[in-house]
Amino acid sequence: MASWIRVLLLLLACLLPALVESRVRHYKFNVVLKNTTRLCSTKPIVTINGRFPGPTLYAREDDTVLVKVTNHVKYNVSIHWHGIRQLRTGWADGPAYITQCPIPQGQSYVYNFTITGQRGTLLWHAHILWLRATVHGALVILPKRGVPYPFPTPHKEVPVVLGEWWKSDTEAVINEALKGGVAPNVSDAHTINGHPGFVAPNCTTEGGFKLSVESGKTYLLRIINAALNEELFFKIAGHNLTVVEVDATYVKPFKIDTIVIAPGQTTNALITANQNSGKYLVAASPFLDTPAVAVDNLTATATVHYSGTLSNSPTTLTSPPPRNATQVANSFINSLRSLNTKTFPAKVPLKIDHSLLFTVSLGVNPCPSCKAGNGSRVVASVNNVTFVMPTTALLQAHFFNTSGVFTSDFPANPPNAFNFSGGLPANSSLATTNGTKVYRLAYNSTVQLVMQDTGIIAPENHPVHLHGFNFFVVGKGLGNYNPKTDPKNFNLVDPVERNTIGVPSGGWVAIRFLADNPGVWFMHCHLEVHTTWGLKMAFLVDNGKGPNQSLLPPPKDLPTC
Repeated sequence: MASWIRVLLLLLACLLPALVESRVRHYKFNVVLKNTTRLCSTKPIVTINGRFPGPTLYAREDDTVLVKVTNHVKYNVSIHWHGIRQLRTGWADGPAYITQCPIPQGQSYVYNFTITGQRGTLLWHAHILWLRATVHGALVILPKRGVPYPFPTPHKEVPVVLGEWWKSDTEAVINEALKGGVAPNVSDAHTINGHPGFVAPNCTTEGGFKLSVESGKTYLLRIINAALNEELFFKIAGHNLTVVEVDATYVKPFKIDTIVIAPGQTTNALITANQNSGKYLVAASPFLDTPAVAVDNLTATATVHYSGTLSNSPTTLTSPPPRNATQVANSFINSLRSLNTKTFPAKVPLKIDHSLLFTVSLGVNPCPSCKAGNGSRVVASVNNVTFVMPTTALLQAHFFNTSGVFTSDFPANPPNAFNFSGGLPANSSLATTNGTKVYRLAYNSTVQLVMQDTGIIAPENHPVHLHGFNFFVVGKGLGNYNPKTDPKNFNLVDPVERNTIGVPSGGWVAIRFLADNPGVWFMHCHLEVHTTWGLKMAFLVDNGKGPNQSLLPPPKDLPTC
């Protein structure tokens, strides 16, 4: 009998890991207003479960996640799980009027997706209007049980969410700007885990976020830029950061004292508490190498606080880089390389089916009612097309074959060739064309996309996010992309893999990806003001022929328009 029990226990021991390898995780997100005070000023903000930033969502690779979102506010709402591949589950991706109609007040929708082949730090945020200013949080994907990190195991892991804060209602800020046809007011402060720190001279009631550490221990910071409109430098006085991951993909570790992180990007970095006991300043400050564009110049602060340090001890300070410190930014960006090991290979597409060149630009269109803009409106475009949001979600129109919602004639190249980084020739029009256009891709086709900044109005760094895919950043440069010479310098061995990439100010970036995810996938600038102005488009990926190569049918509770 005892031998049978031993056999049974042995079988259970063998089967149990398989049974618990993946699980279903349930979350409830209630969208509610919450009176919140920052900078000695109180206003109601839209939140998830009354928290700012919102709750951290935890899962493991291969888990299925179900998030029931119930809307209790006057605004329509949708939530995007930024960086999740959403293989065949585009209905759960979240951008309003692209993959779903938004959730009206008083209604709910369950986002149902499985995390396949991903682990690391991502974020979730609202994807309608400017609600993501306060509706955002960390999304942490742990490795499968028993699978170690490809770097030393930290003593503790800490999400660090960077953001922006306006004293005014952000919807009023953008609505006023759109009414006048001009740029919106910049934020009043940056935040670290929801707090600006000691930035307001006449407001001494607020402290900042405090990271408590023990001497000799190593900590993993899961750094997220959830700001609406600004790229940020991040540094800690007296400490180096060892970068191990970006956008939930592992990189070859490297040490650096300052990272740069654009809206929608994430960076995992190790910090070792190897300095004298005390308090050390943490600083998040803006990066913008375009003098023509206004920026919130305030630096958000927090502190690293060694255990045993008295609260009134002096803080070791650090100076943030100048806002136009391009060299500091490039020092970080140019150090990023995929891990490219047997376990985590860099599968860069080598044969290309679609070679695309997209200009990302600002422009000016007529607007007779725009008094502040003197009868004109600032707009943005991709290949001179300013995207017009539909009133029916593109994915629904595609799935149900509804005509009249979009056209599939998005241009593969700019309509006119000119000295892109130098700006338009004299007497050229700043006007763009309007359209709801997608670019169609066959399943499993390969894409090389070069995104080129232009000098129209002003050159500017545009962090572009592609939904539904990761991509490899194979090259970048200043000036105009040269299709004959620049590809010779592409990194096709270990390029960094991301979901959001900055198109350099006055330059270009080249990415490659495999279109292995059927559906309609939004691509847009993650500076919210540029998205609002029309710097967006979508890829439509057709179904494949295999049994697991087709978009799944929509869920029964999918909101209607």
